Amino acid sequence: MRVFLAGASGVIGQRLIPRLVHAGHVVGGMTRSSSKTELLAQLGAEPIVCDVFDRDALIQAVRDFNPDVILNELTDLPDEVEKIGDHAELNARIRTEGNRNVIEAARRSGSPKILAQTVAWQLPDGPDALAVAELERSVLAEGGVVLSYGQFYGPGTYNEEQIPAEPRVQIDRAAERTVELLGEPSGVVVITD
Repeated sequence: MRVFLAGASGVIGQRLIPRLVHAGHVVGGMTRSSSKTELLAQLGAEPIVCDVFDRDALIQAVRDFNPDVILNELTDLPDEVEKIGDHAELNARIRTEGNRNVIEAARRSGSPKILAQTVAWQLPDGPDALAVAELERSVLAEGGVVLSYGQFYGPGTYNEEQIPAEPRVQIDRAAERTVELLGEPSGVVVITD
């Protein structure tokens, strides 16, 4: 299967690529940062430099790759957990406008199946909660799969040293489970320990 992985250089994206390749899939790893292409290639992906907010470029990138599946693992989160609140609007934008662009790119390239990440916990009222609800609704309307992850913990996550409150999922287990779900029928799948 050809898998277009949006958010390939993120925490879960980096763990997904080797697992997808090992399972026999061809991975197009999208990143907006050209400095991350070498990393993606080393992990086994075909690097694709594209900003999800450049709709025309994204449509072309998806068409060129011709995927069977689009795996949307995009977030816009800071490196420091203390600054998450400062990124609420940025993260909301990637889940709304970014996700709409991913859906449009899918529609214009033969409508490959879409799987997209959200969170398995209740967000406080605000832009991020509204964005998650919109992402979930729009992905399900396309016959896609919503991957509702618990809080990640383990190497490279905000919770490297401690296990967070439930719902939670160890990052490598989240990646393994995601690969297993590529053929899942439309719906919401909760991925927790």
